[in-house]
Amino acid sequence: MKIFIMRTVRKMMFVLLVVWLNGPGVRDVGAAEAGKPNVVIVFTDDQGYQDLGVFGAQGFKTPNIDRMAAEGRIFTRWYAAQAVCSASRTAMLTGCYPNRVGIHGALGPKNTHGISGDEMTLADMFKQKGYATAIFGKWHLGHHPEFLPLRHGFDEYYGIPYSGDMWPKHPTAGDRFPPLPLIEGEKTIAHVGEEEQTMMTTRLTERAVDFIHRNKEKPFFLYVPHPQPHVPLYVSDKFKGKSERGLYGDVIAEIDWSVGEILKALKEDGIDDNTLVIFTSDNGPWLSYGDHGGSALPLREGKGTAWEGGVREPCVMRWPGKIPAGTVCSEPGMNIDILPTLANLIGARLPEHKIDGVDIWPMISGPIGTKNPRKGYWYYYKQNELHAVSMGKWKLYLPHSYRTMGGRAGGTGGIPTKYSQAKVQQLELYDLEADVSETKNLADQHPGLVKKMQAFAEEARVELGYKLTKRKGKGVREAGRLVAVKKK
Repeated sequence: MKIFIMRTVRKMMFVLLVVWLNGPGVRDVGAAEAGKPNVVIVFTDDQGYQDLGVFGAQGFKTPNIDRMAAEGRIFTRWYAAQAVCSASRTAMLTGCYPNRVGIHGALGPKNTHGISGDEMTLADMFKQKGYATAIFGKWHLGHHPEFLPLRHGFDEYYGIPYSGDMWPKHPTAGDRFPPLPLIEGEKTIAHVGEEEQTMMTTRLTERAVDFIHRNKEKPFFLYVPHPQPHVPLYVSDKFKGKSERGLYGDVIAEIDWSVGEILKALKEDGIDDNTLVIFTSDNGPWLSYGDHGGSALPLREGKGTAWEGGVREPCVMRWPGKIPAGTVCSEPGMNIDILPTLANLIGARLPEHKIDGVDIWPMISGPIGTKNPRKGYWYYYKQNELHAVSMGKWKLYLPHSYRTMGGRAGGTGGIPTKYSQAKVQQLELYDLEADVSETKNLADQHPGLVKKMQAFAEEARVELGYKLTKRKGKGVREAGRLVAVKKK
Protein backbone atom coordinates (compact mmCIF):
# COMPACT_ATOMS: atom_id res chain seq x y z
CA MET A 1 0.00 0.00 0.00
CA LYS A 2 2.83 2.37 0.90
CA ILE A 3 4.57 1.64 -2.41
CA PHE A 4 1.31 2.26 -4.30
CA ILE A 5 0.81 5.62 -2.59
CA MET A 6 4.40 6.68 -3.34
CA ARG A 7 4.01 5.74 -7.00
CA THR A 8 0.71 7.64 -7.17
CA VAL A 9 2.26 10.74 -5.61
CA ARG A 10 5.22 10.62 -8.01
CA LYS A 11 2.83 10.29 -10.97
CA MET A 12 0.75 13.27 -9.79
CA MET A 13 3.91 15.36 -9.31
CA PHE A 14 5.01 14.51 -12.84
CA VAL A 15 1.64 15.56 -14.30
CA LEU A 16 1.71 18.82 -12.35
CA LEU A 17 5.24 19.48 -13.58
CA VAL A 18 4.19 18.92 -17.20
CA VAL A 19 1.21 21.25 -16.81
CA TRP A 20 3.41 23.90 -15.19
CA LEU A 21 6.00 23.68 -17.98
CA ASN A 22 3.45 23.83 -20.78
CA GLY A 23 1.16 26.45 -19.33
CA PRO A 24 -2.65 26.60 -19.28
CA GLY A 25 -4.88 24.76 -21.67
CA VAL A 26 -3.05 21.39 -21.63
CA ARG A 27 -5.64 18.61 -21.80
CA ASP A 28 -3.57 15.61 -20.73
CA VAL A 29 -0.05 14.18 -20.68
CA GLY A 30 -0.38 12.96 -24.29
CA ALA A 31 -1.32 16.40 -25.53
CA ALA A 32 1.39 18.01 -23.41
CA GLU A 33 3.95 15.68 -24.94
CA ALA A 34 3.01 17.04 -28.35
CA GLY A 35 3.30 20.60 -27.05
CA LYS A 36 3.11 22.16 -30.51
CA PRO A 37 0.58 22.14 -33.34
CA ASN A 38 0.41 19.46 -35.98
CA VAL A 39 0.58 20.77 -39.55
CA VAL A 40 -1.02 19.20 -42.64
CA ILE A 41 -0.42 20.65 -46.11
CA VAL A 42 -2.50 19.32 -49.00
CA PHE A 43 -0.92 20.51 -52.26
CA THR A 44 -2.60 19.79 -55.58
CA ASP A 45 -1.11 19.92 -59.08
CA ASP A 46 -2.32 22.35 -61.80
CA GLN A 47 -5.57 23.15 -59.97
CA GLY A 48 -7.07 26.40 -61.19
CA TYR A 49 -8.11 29.36 -59.07
CA GLN A 50 -11.80 28.69 -59.76
CA ASP A 51 -11.59 24.95 -59.09
CA LEU A 52 -13.09 24.93 -55.58
CA GLY A 53 -16.72 25.38 -54.67
CA VAL A 54 -15.97 28.42 -52.52
CA PHE A 55 -14.00 29.95 -55.39
CA GLY A 56 -16.84 29.52 -57.89
CA ALA A 57 -16.35 26.03 -59.35
CA GLN A 58 -18.64 25.06 -62.22
CA GLY A 59 -19.82 21.49 -62.78
CA PHE A 60 -18.53 19.89 -59.59
CA LYS A 61 -18.70 20.35 -55.83
CA THR A 62 -16.09 20.37 -53.06
CA PRO A 63 -18.13 20.06 -49.84
CA ASN A 64 -15.23 19.07 -47.58
CA ILE A 65 -12.95 21.91 -48.62
CA ASP A 66 -15.93 24.28 -48.52
CA ARG A 67 -16.50 23.15 -44.93
CA MET A 68 -12.81 23.80 -44.25
CA ALA A 69 -13.39 27.33 -45.50
CA ALA A 70 -16.49 27.78 -43.33
CA GLU A 71 -14.43 26.69 -40.33
CA GLY A 72 -11.33 28.63 -41.34
CA ARG A 73 -10.12 31.36 -43.68
CA ILE A 74 -10.07 31.75 -47.48
CA PHE A 75 -7.13 33.58 -49.06
CA THR A 76 -8.16 35.23 -52.31
CA ARG A 77 -4.66 36.47 -53.19
CA TRP A 78 -2.41 33.52 -52.46
CA TYR A 79 0.47 32.96 -54.87
CA ALA A 80 2.82 30.31 -56.18
CA ALA A 81 6.39 31.57 -56.52
CA GLN A 82 6.56 30.31 -60.09
CA ALA A 83 3.90 28.91 -62.42
CA VAL A 84 5.43 25.46 -62.91
CA CYS A 85 5.72 22.26 -60.85
CA SER A 86 9.26 21.77 -59.47
CA ALA A 87 9.99 25.46 -59.04
CA SER A 88 6.75 26.05 -57.13
CA ARG A 89 7.27 23.07 -54.80
CA THR A 90 10.86 24.08 -54.10
CA ALA A 91 9.70 27.53 -53.07
CA MET A 92 7.14 26.24 -50.59
CA LEU A 93 9.48 23.70 -49.01
CA THR A 94 12.47 26.06 -48.66
CA GLY A 95 10.93 29.51 -48.19
CA CYS A 96 13.02 30.71 -51.14
CA TYR A 97 12.31 31.86 -54.65
CA PRO A 98 13.20 28.80 -56.75
CA ASN A 99 15.72 30.84 -58.74
CA ARG A 100 17.68 31.43 -55.54
CA VAL A 101 18.23 27.70 -55.02
CA GLY A 102 18.83 26.70 -58.64
CA ILE A 103 15.55 24.88 -59.39
CA HIS A 104 13.79 26.01 -62.56
CA GLY A 105 10.88 24.59 -64.51
CA ALA A 106 9.87 20.95 -64.05
CA LEU A 107 12.46 18.24 -63.36
CA GLY A 108 12.14 15.00 -65.31
CA PRO A 109 13.72 11.55 -65.64
CA LYS A 110 16.76 12.87 -67.51
CA ASN A 111 17.66 15.59 -65.01
CA THR A 112 20.82 15.04 -62.97
CA HIS A 113 20.15 17.74 -60.40
CA GLY A 114 17.68 18.37 -57.59
CA ILE A 115 17.25 20.19 -54.33
CA SER A 116 20.57 20.75 -52.56
CA GLY A 117 21.30 19.05 -49.25
CA ASP A 118 22.42 22.46 -47.97
CA GLU A 119 18.87 23.82 -48.13
CA MET A 120 16.58 23.59 -45.12
CA THR A 121 13.16 22.18 -46.00
CA LEU A 122 9.95 22.41 -44.02
CA ALA A 123 10.56 18.83 -42.88
CA ASP A 124 14.10 19.68 -41.71
CA MET A 125 12.68 22.60 -39.78
CA PHE A 126 10.02 20.47 -38.07
CA LYS A 127 12.60 17.82 -37.14
CA GLN A 128 14.33 20.42 -34.95
CA LYS A 129 11.35 20.16 -32.62
CA GLY A 130 10.95 16.39 -32.68
CA TYR A 131 8.10 16.20 -35.19
CA ALA A 132 7.26 13.04 -37.10
CA THR A 133 7.34 13.93 -40.80
CA ALA A 134 5.88 12.29 -43.91
CA ILE A 135 5.17 12.98 -47.57
CA PHE A 136 2.67 10.95 -49.58
CA GLY A 137 2.38 12.05 -53.21
CA LYS A 138 4.45 13.74 -55.91
CA TRP A 139 7.92 14.94 -54.83
CA HIS A 140 9.36 16.49 -58.04
CA LEU A 141 12.54 17.94 -56.52
CA GLY A 142 14.88 15.36 -58.05
CA HIS A 143 14.42 11.60 -58.49
CA HIS A 144 17.90 10.32 -57.61
CA PRO A 145 18.31 8.99 -54.03
CA GLU A 146 20.32 11.97 -52.75
CA PHE A 147 17.48 14.31 -53.71
CA LEU A 148 14.58 12.22 -52.37
CA PRO A 149 12.54 13.20 -49.27
CA LEU A 150 14.30 10.96 -46.74
CA ARG A 151 17.49 12.97 -47.33
CA HIS A 152 15.61 16.20 -46.65
CA GLY A 153 13.95 15.77 -43.28
CA PHE A 154 11.11 13.36 -44.03
CA ASP A 155 10.75 10.11 -42.08
CA GLU A 156 8.40 8.52 -44.61
CA TYR A 157 7.83 8.79 -48.34
CA TYR A 158 5.41 7.00 -50.64
CA GLY A 159 4.62 8.33 -54.08
CA ILE A 160 5.94 9.28 -57.48
CA PRO A 161 9.11 11.32 -58.20
CA TYR A 162 7.76 13.49 -61.04
CA SER A 163 4.70 14.16 -63.18
CA GLY A 164 2.81 11.49 -65.07
CA ASP A 165 3.50 13.08 -68.45
CA MET A 166 7.29 13.07 -68.15
CA TRP A 167 8.32 11.62 -71.49
CA PRO A 168 9.58 13.17 -74.75
CA LYS A 169 6.19 14.02 -76.20
CA HIS A 170 2.67 14.68 -75.04
CA PRO A 171 0.08 12.24 -76.38
CA THR A 172 -1.66 12.29 -79.67
CA ALA A 173 -4.71 10.17 -80.35
CA GLY A 174 -4.13 6.55 -79.39
CA ASP A 175 -0.94 7.17 -77.38
CA ARG A 176 -0.58 6.10 -73.78
CA PHE A 177 1.69 7.44 -71.08
CA PRO A 178 4.35 5.00 -69.86
CA PRO A 179 4.26 3.54 -66.30
CA LEU A 180 5.58 5.73 -63.50
CA PRO A 181 8.07 4.67 -60.81
CA LEU A 182 6.35 4.25 -57.44
CA ILE A 183 8.79 4.85 -54.59
CA GLU A 184 8.59 3.93 -50.93
CA GLY A 185 11.39 5.39 -48.86
CA GLU A 186 14.19 5.37 -51.41
CA LYS A 187 13.28 2.14 -53.19
CA THR A 188 11.27 1.84 -56.39
CA ILE A 189 8.68 -0.78 -55.43
CA ALA A 190 6.75 -0.84 -58.72
CA HIS A 191 6.13 0.87 -62.05
CA VAL A 192 2.48 1.82 -62.07
CA GLY A 193 0.41 2.05 -65.23
CA GLU A 194 -3.00 3.52 -65.90
CA GLU A 195 -5.00 0.96 -63.93
CA GLU A 196 -2.91 1.36 -60.78
CA GLN A 197 -2.87 5.16 -61.07
CA THR A 198 -6.66 5.31 -60.92
CA MET A 199 -6.21 4.33 -57.27
CA MET A 200 -3.37 6.77 -56.51
CA THR A 201 -5.50 9.42 -54.76
CA THR A 202 -7.10 6.71 -52.63
CA ARG A 203 -3.75 5.09 -51.74
CA LEU A 204 -2.18 8.40 -50.78
CA THR A 205 -5.18 9.23 -48.62
CA GLU A 206 -4.99 5.87 -46.86
CA ARG A 207 -1.32 6.47 -46.10
CA ALA A 208 -2.06 9.96 -44.80
CA VAL A 209 -4.85 8.78 -42.51
CA ASP A 210 -2.71 5.92 -41.19
CA PHE A 211 0.14 8.34 -40.47
CA ILE A 212 -2.21 10.58 -38.48
CA HIS A 213 -3.49 7.65 -36.41
CA ARG A 214 0.05 6.39 -35.70
CA ASN A 215 1.30 9.80 -34.59
CA LYS A 216 -1.68 11.22 -32.72
CA GLU A 217 0.26 11.29 -29.43
CA LYS A 218 3.14 13.41 -30.78
CA PRO A 219 3.48 16.41 -33.08
CA PHE A 220 3.62 15.70 -36.79
CA PHE A 221 4.05 17.38 -40.17
CA LEU A 222 2.12 15.72 -42.99
CA TYR A 223 2.62 16.81 -46.61
CA VAL A 224 0.18 15.41 -49.19
CA PRO A 225 1.13 16.68 -52.70
CA HIS A 226 -1.48 14.98 -54.87
CA PRO A 227 -0.31 14.22 -58.46
CA GLN A 228 -3.80 15.21 -59.66
CA PRO A 229 -5.36 17.09 -61.43
CA HIS A 230 -2.20 17.25 -63.58
CA VAL A 231 -2.59 15.32 -66.84
CA PRO A 232 -2.95 12.47 -67.45
CA LEU A 233 -6.08 12.44 -65.31
CA TYR A 234 -6.88 9.37 -63.21
CA VAL A 235 -9.81 8.74 -60.88
CA SER A 236 -11.10 5.71 -59.00
CA ASP A 237 -14.34 3.97 -59.95
CA LYS A 238 -16.11 5.38 -56.91
CA PHE A 239 -15.88 8.89 -58.40
CA LYS A 240 -15.78 8.17 -62.13
CA GLY A 241 -18.69 9.77 -63.98
CA LYS A 242 -20.03 11.47 -60.86
CA SER A 243 -19.64 15.14 -61.85
CA GLU A 244 -21.18 17.31 -64.56
CA ARG A 245 -17.70 18.53 -65.52
CA GLY A 246 -16.50 15.14 -66.77
CA LEU A 247 -13.22 13.49 -65.79
CA TYR A 248 -11.64 16.69 -64.48
CA GLY A 249 -14.57 17.31 -62.14
CA ASP A 250 -14.47 13.68 -61.01
CA VAL A 251 -10.78 14.06 -60.13
CA ILE A 252 -11.40 17.21 -58.06
CA ALA A 253 -14.30 15.49 -56.29
CA GLU A 254 -11.97 12.67 -55.25
CA ILE A 255 -9.37 15.13 -53.97
CA ASP A 256 -12.13 16.78 -51.94
CA TRP A 257 -13.04 13.36 -50.53
CA SER A 258 -9.37 12.91 -49.60
CA VAL A 259 -9.40 16.17 -47.63
CA GLY A 260 -12.56 15.02 -45.89
CA GLU A 261 -10.89 11.76 -44.83
CA ILE A 262 -7.93 13.66 -43.38
CA LEU A 263 -10.21 16.03 -41.46
CA LYS A 264 -12.24 13.07 -40.18
CA ALA A 265 -9.08 11.33 -38.93
CA LEU A 266 -8.05 14.45 -37.01
CA LYS A 267 -11.44 14.57 -35.30
CA GLU A 268 -11.45 10.85 -34.52
CA ASP A 269 -8.07 11.16 -32.84
CA GLY A 270 -9.07 14.22 -30.80
CA ILE A 271 -6.37 16.42 -32.32
CA ASP A 272 -8.54 18.54 -34.60
CA ASP A 273 -8.15 21.67 -32.48
CA ASN A 274 -4.37 21.28 -32.35
CA THR A 275 -3.85 20.95 -36.11
CA LEU A 276 -3.31 23.58 -38.80
CA VAL A 277 -4.53 22.35 -42.21
CA ILE A 278 -3.50 24.20 -45.38
CA PHE A 279 -4.97 23.50 -48.82
CA THR A 280 -3.53 25.09 -51.96
CA SER A 281 -2.05 24.29 -55.39
CA ASP A 282 1.32 24.58 -57.13
CA ASN A 283 0.30 26.70 -60.14
CA GLY A 284 -2.61 27.59 -62.38
CA PRO A 285 -4.47 25.35 -64.84
CA TRP A 286 -2.97 23.85 -67.99
CA LEU A 287 -5.27 25.63 -70.41
CA SER A 288 -4.11 23.87 -73.59
CA TYR A 289 -5.67 20.63 -72.27
CA GLY A 290 -9.16 22.15 -72.35
CA ASP A 291 -11.64 19.77 -70.74
CA HIS A 292 -8.77 17.93 -68.97
CA GLY A 293 -7.57 21.17 -67.42
CA GLY A 294 -9.03 23.54 -64.86
CA SER A 295 -10.23 27.12 -64.83
CA ALA A 296 -8.60 30.25 -63.44
CA LEU A 297 -11.54 32.55 -64.17
CA PRO A 298 -11.91 35.45 -63.74
CA LEU A 299 -8.12 35.64 -63.88
CA ARG A 300 -6.01 36.08 -67.01
CA GLU A 301 -4.10 33.15 -68.61
CA GLY A 302 -2.91 30.03 -66.75
CA LYS A 303 0.01 27.72 -65.99
CA GLY A 304 3.36 28.75 -67.42
CA THR A 305 2.73 32.49 -67.20
CA ALA A 306 3.19 35.18 -64.56
CA TRP A 307 -0.30 36.53 -65.22
CA GLU A 308 -2.66 36.09 -62.29
CA GLY A 309 -4.17 32.91 -63.73
CA GLY A 310 -0.76 31.27 -63.68
CA VAL A 311 0.34 32.14 -60.15
CA ARG A 312 -2.73 33.01 -58.05
CA GLU A 313 -3.94 29.86 -56.30
CA PRO A 314 -7.03 28.77 -54.38
CA CYS A 315 -6.04 28.62 -50.70
CA VAL A 316 -7.88 27.66 -47.52
CA MET A 317 -6.42 27.41 -44.01
CA ARG A 318 -8.15 25.94 -40.97
CA TRP A 319 -7.17 25.72 -37.29
CA PRO A 320 -10.14 25.79 -34.89
CA GLY A 321 -9.73 28.43 -32.21
CA LYS A 322 -6.67 29.96 -33.86
CA ILE A 323 -7.86 31.01 -37.33
CA PRO A 324 -11.24 32.82 -37.23
CA ALA A 325 -13.97 30.75 -38.89
CA GLY A 326 -15.76 31.86 -42.02
CA THR A 327 -13.34 34.68 -42.81
CA VAL A 328 -11.76 35.93 -46.04
CA CYS A 329 -8.31 37.48 -46.40
CA SER A 330 -7.68 39.60 -49.49
CA GLU A 331 -4.08 40.49 -48.61
CA PRO A 332 -1.38 38.92 -50.81
CA GLY A 333 0.63 35.97 -49.51
CA MET A 334 2.94 33.45 -51.16
CA ASN A 335 4.08 29.88 -50.56
CA ILE A 336 7.58 31.16 -49.71
CA ASP A 337 6.06 32.63 -46.53
CA ILE A 338 4.93 29.27 -45.14
CA LEU A 339 8.32 28.12 -43.81
CA PRO A 340 9.20 31.23 -41.77
CA THR A 341 5.62 31.51 -40.53
CA LEU A 342 5.56 27.94 -39.24
CA ALA A 343 9.10 28.21 -37.87
CA ASN A 344 8.05 31.12 -35.68
CA LEU A 345 4.87 29.28 -34.71
CA ILE A 346 6.76 26.29 -33.25
CA GLY A 347 9.88 28.13 -32.11
CA ALA A 348 12.24 26.56 -34.66
CA ARG A 349 15.33 28.31 -35.99
CA LEU A 350 15.52 29.55 -39.54
CA PRO A 351 18.40 28.52 -41.83
CA GLU A 352 21.60 30.54 -41.61
CA HIS A 353 21.48 31.25 -45.34
CA LYS A 354 19.12 33.85 -46.76
CA ILE A 355 15.50 32.98 -47.48
CA ASP A 356 12.83 35.08 -49.15
CA GLY A 357 9.70 34.35 -47.13
CA VAL A 358 8.58 36.29 -44.05
CA ASP A 359 6.39 35.45 -41.08
CA ILE A 360 2.80 36.36 -41.98
CA TRP A 361 1.02 34.61 -39.09
CA PRO A 362 -0.73 37.84 -37.95
CA MET A 363 -2.20 38.11 -41.46
CA ILE A 364 -3.27 34.45 -41.42
CA SER A 365 -4.83 34.42 -37.96
CA GLY A 366 -5.45 38.06 -37.05
CA PRO A 367 -8.22 40.55 -37.79
CA ILE A 368 -9.28 41.02 -41.40
CA GLY A 369 -7.24 43.82 -42.90
CA THR A 370 -3.99 42.88 -41.15
CA LYS A 371 -1.30 43.77 -43.67
CA ASN A 372 1.46 41.65 -45.13
CA PRO A 373 4.71 43.05 -43.67
CA ARG A 374 6.72 42.77 -46.90
CA LYS A 375 7.14 45.29 -49.71
CA GLY A 376 5.93 42.98 -52.45
CA TYR A 377 6.74 39.90 -54.55
CA TRP A 378 8.84 38.97 -57.58
CA TYR A 379 7.55 36.70 -60.35
CA TYR A 380 10.20 34.83 -62.29
CA TYR A 381 9.67 32.14 -64.91
CA LYS A 382 12.12 29.44 -65.93
CA GLN A 383 15.77 30.42 -65.49
CA ASN A 384 16.01 34.01 -64.33
CA GLU A 385 13.31 35.47 -66.56
CA LEU A 386 11.79 38.22 -64.43
CA HIS A 387 8.29 38.74 -65.78
CA ALA A 388 6.56 40.85 -63.12
CA VAL A 389 6.63 42.39 -59.64
CA SER A 390 3.77 43.30 -57.32
CA MET A 391 3.35 45.78 -54.48
CA GLY A 392 0.06 45.69 -52.62
CA LYS A 393 -2.80 45.88 -55.11
CA TRP A 394 -0.50 46.83 -57.98
CA LYS A 395 1.26 44.50 -60.41
CA LEU A 396 3.82 45.64 -62.99
CA TYR A 397 4.67 43.46 -65.99
CA LEU A 398 8.07 43.81 -67.65
CA PRO A 399 8.63 43.15 -71.37
CA HIS A 400 8.68 39.40 -72.02
CA SER A 401 7.22 36.65 -74.18
CA TYR A 402 4.58 34.27 -72.87
CA ARG A 403 2.36 31.47 -74.13
CA THR A 404 -1.36 31.94 -74.59
CA MET A 405 -4.43 30.26 -75.98
CA GLY A 406 -5.45 33.66 -77.34
CA GLY A 407 -9.07 33.12 -76.39
CA ARG A 408 -9.23 29.72 -78.14
CA ALA A 409 -10.59 26.62 -76.42
CA GLY A 410 -8.16 23.95 -75.32
CA GLY A 411 -8.11 20.33 -76.43
CA THR A 412 -10.47 17.49 -75.58
CA GLY A 413 -10.06 14.00 -74.18
CA GLY A 414 -6.51 14.59 -72.94
CA ILE A 415 -5.11 15.78 -76.29
CA PRO A 416 -3.75 19.34 -75.97
CA THR A 417 -4.09 22.25 -78.38
CA LYS A 418 -0.95 24.18 -79.28
CA TYR A 419 -0.25 27.51 -77.62
CA SER A 420 0.46 30.74 -79.47
CA GLN A 421 3.20 33.14 -78.43
CA ALA A 422 2.47 36.66 -77.27
CA LYS A 423 4.62 39.52 -75.99
CA VAL A 424 4.44 42.24 -73.40
CA GLN A 425 6.09 44.96 -75.49
CA GLN A 426 6.25 47.70 -72.86
CA LEU A 427 5.63 48.15 -69.14
CA GLU A 428 2.08 47.25 -68.12
CA LEU A 429 0.57 48.19 -64.76
CA TYR A 430 -2.66 46.73 -63.34
CA ASP A 431 -4.80 47.50 -60.28
CA LEU A 432 -5.69 43.99 -59.08
CA GLU A 433 -8.46 45.23 -56.80
CA ALA A 434 -10.36 47.16 -59.47
CA ASP A 435 -9.33 44.98 -62.43
CA VAL A 436 -8.76 41.38 -61.33
CA SER A 437 -8.79 40.18 -64.96
CA GLU A 438 -5.92 42.53 -65.88
CA THR A 439 -7.60 44.21 -68.83
CA LYS A 440 -6.67 47.89 -68.37
CA ASN A 441 -3.03 48.97 -68.48
CA LEU A 442 -2.59 51.99 -66.19
CA ALA A 443 1.15 52.51 -66.61
CA ASP A 444 0.77 55.88 -68.34
CA GLN A 445 -1.47 57.17 -65.54
CA HIS A 446 0.92 56.35 -62.67
CA PRO A 447 4.49 57.18 -63.76
CA GLY A 448 5.71 57.66 -60.19
CA LEU A 449 4.42 54.27 -59.11
CA VAL A 450 5.88 52.62 -62.20
CA LYS A 451 9.29 54.12 -61.39
CA LYS A 452 9.05 52.86 -57.81
CA MET A 453 8.12 49.35 -58.97
CA GLN A 454 10.91 49.37 -61.56
CA ALA A 455 13.33 50.03 -58.71
CA PHE A 456 11.81 47.02 -56.90
CA ALA A 457 12.35 44.93 -60.03
CA GLU A 458 15.99 46.05 -60.08
CA GLU A 459 16.37 44.69 -56.53
CA ALA A 460 15.26 41.33 -57.91
CA ARG A 461 17.79 41.44 -60.75
CA VAL A 462 20.63 42.28 -58.36
CA GLU A 463 19.68 39.50 -55.97
CA LEU A 464 18.53 36.72 -58.31
CA GLY A 465 19.81 37.75 -61.75
CA TYR A 466 18.23 38.50 -65.10
CA LYS A 467 18.63 36.22 -68.08
CA LEU A 468 17.89 38.79 -70.81
CA THR A 469 20.95 40.85 -69.86
CA LYS A 470 22.98 37.83 -68.70
CA ARG A 471 23.19 39.16 -65.16
CA LYS A 472 24.01 36.71 -62.39
CA GLY A 473 22.35 37.35 -59.06
CA LYS A 474 24.58 37.86 -56.05
CA GLY A 475 22.28 35.75 -53.86
CA VAL A 476 21.90 32.66 -56.06
CA ARG A 477 22.92 29.24 -54.69
CA GLU A 478 23.64 26.02 -56.60
CA ALA A 479 21.17 23.16 -56.88
CA GLY A 480 22.24 19.70 -55.81
CA ARG A 481 24.20 17.77 -58.45
CA LEU A 482 24.92 14.10 -58.84
CA VAL A 483 28.45 13.34 -57.65
CA ALA A 484 29.13 11.23 -60.75
CA VAL A 485 28.15 14.16 -62.96
CA LYS A 486 30.26 16.65 -61.01
CA LYS A 487 33.43 14.62 -61.63
CA LYS A 488 33.07 14.73 -65.42
